[in-house]
Amino acid sequence: MERTFDWSRNTAIDMLRALTMALMIFVNDFWKVHGVPQWMEHAKVGVDFIGLSDVVLPLFLFAVGMSVPYAIENRFRKGLATESTLGHILMRAFSLMIMGCVIGNASQRLPEDFSLYKIGFYWILMVVCFFCIWNAYPSKDISAGRKRMYMAIRCLGIAGLLFLAFTYRSPKGFVFDVRWSILGSIGWTYLVTAIIYLLTRSNMRRLGLVWLAMFVLCALTNHTREELGGGNLPGFQEPNFLGGIMTAWHIGNNTLLCLGGVIFSVIIAGRGFSPRMCAKSQVENHFRQFSQFTLSALTAFILLAVISRRIWIAAKIGLTIPCIFYIYALAIAMYAIFILLSRYGFTKWYERLFRPAGTATLTTYMIPYVFYGFADIFNIVLPDFLTYPPMALWNCFGFSLLVIFISGVLERLGIKLKI
Repeated sequence: MERTFDWSRNTAIDMLRALTMALMIFVNDFWKVHGVPQWMEHAKVGVDFIGLSDVVLPLFLFAVGMSVPYAIENRFRKGLATESTLGHILMRAFSLMIMGCVIGNASQRLPEDFSLYKIGFYWILMVVCFFCIWNAYPSKDISAGRKRMYMAIRCLGIAGLLFLAFTYRSPKGFVFDVRWSILGSIGWTYLVTAIIYLLTRSNMRRLGLVWLAMFVLCALTNHTREELGGGNLPGFQEPNFLGGIMTAWHIGNNTLLCLGGVIFSVIIAGRGFSPRMCAKSQVENHFRQFSQFTLSALTAFILLAVISRRIWIAAKIGLTIPCIFYIYALAIAMYAIFILLSRYGFTKWYERLFRPAGTATLTTYMIPYVFYGFADIFNIVLPDFLTYPPMALWNCFGFSLLVIFISGVLERLGIKLKI
């Protein structure tokens, strides 16, 4: 008997994405304050430790992987062809890469003698252009004149990005030094993962084989602990052909992490482990099965993390294999908590405070650049009492909530990044 998959919108995935984005805004704001506890900061290179800041991007990549099957299967449910879906995947990935390049390019700031504009102007114009190009414009029941207006706005956005690309100068004198940044990395990972799913669909055997192959590739190329020599397991010279191919095609630990999210989504969709299903009173046994599955998965991944830690350090830099297993366990635990909260109706906190970060995630990510841009242009400096403990962390937390609130307001006004 063929299994029926539930591909309806899964609010627990929205909650995972929202909380991860809120955490990302929170930790990305640490640069303006002092006295942040070490366990909340990024771990240094080569240190066997995962700080709170190190968890954010890996968690988000897992959430991206969880969203991939839902997005692709819902396109097929609407009757869209495979070619159309592949084109959609390529366009989404390309858009994220463009955004990532424009953001990453400015990470080096500007030379001291650069007089055309301040870096704050770059950030603000960058965000405005992103919204001009990728805003979720209405597509149904609109006049030809409005369509032309939307096209003109998009063209203005493209012209603005070209202006920034041609006029920007890095402190080293480069015009446009390509750096993928976070969004570009997510774009590459999404591209590889989505194509893998498009080829395998919800076939767990094929997905499992691809995951295993990816794990073997990562295990062969990742550097071991220093006491084990610090090289790769087979003893290949560095650099080598295998590592070069993985780097060139952006296949590696990011893909392994994201693919774990894909497989987890296929499992929960196939077994009905969603808030909508687990909340029904008549499926008590169904909810018990979900609890048993969650505990088994958590135990397995924590054990795998502990065992693999004897070979590789647990670190976000390089996204080592133990780190991936820990993130698998953390993401599954968070998903289970969100199922519990949904089952018993404790979700008002999410609806009131965090929902826009889950439904307008890209918008939420861009808003801080506007704040930082105005602060740079007008030389706005926070009072000292807001940048030192105990107010420093409350300052960052409040900023995260403010950004999410503004994202929700913009969404209600029809301003939302959608790629």
